[in-house]
Amino acid sequence: MDQRALKDLDITGLTADSRAVQPGYLFAALPGAIQDGRRYIDEAVRRGATAVLAPPGTNLAAGRTEMAEYPPGVRLITDSNPRQRFALIAARFFGAQPGTIAAVTGTNGKTSVAHFTQQIWSRLGYQAGYLGTLGAMSPGLQLQGNLTTPDPAKLHTVLADMAARSVTHLAMEASSHGLHQFRVDGVKVAVAGFTNMTRDHLDYHGSMAAYMAAKLRLFSDVLVPGGTAVLNADSTECAAFEMACRLRGHRLMTYGKVGDALRVVKVETDGAGQMLDLVILKKAYRLRLPLAGTFQVANALCALGFALAAGADRDKSVAALEHLEGVPGRLERVGATAEGAPIYVDYAHTPDALDAVLRALRPHAPRRLVVVFGCGGDRDKGKRRVMGDAAARLADTIYVTDDNPRSENAEAIRREVMLGCPTATDIADRAEAIALAVHGLAAGDVLLVAGKGHETGQIVGLEVIPFNDAEAVRKILGASSGRGGRS
Repeated sequence: MDQRALKDLDITGLTADSRAVQPGYLFAALPGAIQDGRRYIDEAVRRGATAVLAPPGTNLAAGRTEMAEYPPGVRLITDSNPRQRFALIAARFFGAQPGTIAAVTGTNGKTSVAHFTQQIWSRLGYQAGYLGTLGAMSPGLQLQGNLTTPDPAKLHTVLADMAARSVTHLAMEASSHGLHQFRVDGVKVAVAGFTNMTRDHLDYHGSMAAYMAAKLRLFSDVLVPGGTAVLNADSTECAAFEMACRLRGHRLMTYGKVGDALRVVKVETDGAGQMLDLVILKKAYRLRLPLAGTFQVANALCALGFALAAGADRDKSVAALEHLEGVPGRLERVGATAEGAPIYVDYAHTPDALDAVLRALRPHAPRRLVVVFGCGGDRDKGKRRVMGDAAARLADTIYVTDDNPRSENAEAIRREVMLGCPTATDIADRAEAIALAVHGLAAGDVLLVAGKGHETGQIVGLEVIPFNDAEAVRKILGASSGRGGRS
C-alpha cells in the first residue's frame, strides 16, 4: 500500500465493524471465514466512512448494492494483506504504548504468566498493566471481558489509554488466532514468551503445523529485532522457537528443569504451596511459592524471566515470587467443605491442561481426587475422548457434564467424552453435577471443577446463560454452612 494514500485524509477513527463507523472513519473491509467485510462497505459509507481499506480487486463502484452514488472523496485503499495493514495503521493512528511490553503465547499458561508478570512488576514499584483473557487491568483502569488479543483498533485504544495513565510496563497474552490474523502487528513487543504447545484450536488452524506457525509469528514477525525471547526449555517444540529467534537476532532465555537462565532444581509440596530450589542466572535460591501445581512453577518462572529480561533486579524479582497470588479460574481454590476437602476451579479445557492440573492436585489428595468437566461444542471434536482418557487415568471419581454445547447436541458431546471414561457419572446440568460432587466429598478428598474457569456464562445454542463455576461452588458451600461448610 502507498503510505501517501492516507496523508491527505483527515481520519477521525478506525474500525472493522461497519456498525461502529462514524463520520471521518476508516473502515477495514476484511474478508473472514464467516463474514466478508466487503459486503458492508455500503453501510460504512452511509455512516460517514471517508476511507475503505480492502484487498486488491475490490471495486467500490461495482460493490454498490444500495447506494446509487458514493459521496465525493471516499477513498479506496487496497493492500495485499489488509489485516496486517489495518494493525499497522491502528498502531500509527493511536500512537502511544507502554514503554515495555511483554507478550506470551502458548496453549496453556498465558493468562497466569501475564498476570504473574504484572504482579512482579507492581511489587517492584513499576506502573504495570495486564491485557488478556480476563480483560485489561492497570492502575486506574479495569476493563472486564475477554481481551485475548482484541482487534487492532480496540487493542491500540487500550494501549494508548494505559500509556496516558503512565503505565510503563505491560504484560499481555498473544493468542494463536490473534497472531494468525495479524492483530498483534504494530505492538512494540520487547520481550516474548512461549509456554507450551499441545492440541487445541484445530477446528480453526486445521493442523498442528499451522497452529505452531501462528505462534512462531510472535518471534519471527512481532518481537522487535534484538528483543528477548523467554522459552520453555522443557517443551519439545522449544528448538523450533529457538531457531526462529536466532534467525532474527533475538536474545534467548530458557526456563524449566533443563533451562539455562532459570532452572528448577527441586520442587516439594508444602501445604497449598510448594518449596522450590532454583538456579536463576547462575545464583541458587530456595523459596516458597504460595501456589499449588507444578505447572504453576513453570508459569512463575516464565513471568520471572519477563521481569529479568526487562531489566528488573534479580534478587528482588525472585523474592516477589513468594507473594504471587492465584489468578481467577486458574487452579483457584474457591472453598472447602466442613470436613476440610478443598475445591478448585480451573480453566483446563484441553487434554494436556486437564492432565497437568489433575497431576498437580494429586499430591494434595491423600484420599480421592474428584473431577467435574465437559467439552465445548463447535470445537475440536478429536480432543473429547482424549480428555476422558486423561480423567480416567488420573482421577478417582469423575462427573461428565455440559460445558458450552453451543449449537451441538449436548448429550452427544458427553457421550463422546465418556468413550474415554466409561465409568464416569453423566449429569447434564452443570450446577447439579457440581453439587453432587461437593456433597460427596469427605476428609482427604480434593475436587476439581474444570473447563470454564473464570467464565461467567454457559453458551447453549445462541443463548448465554449466566453461570460461573466458582460462584456455583460457593453457593453450595453457603447452603451447607449450617453443617459447617467453609471457604
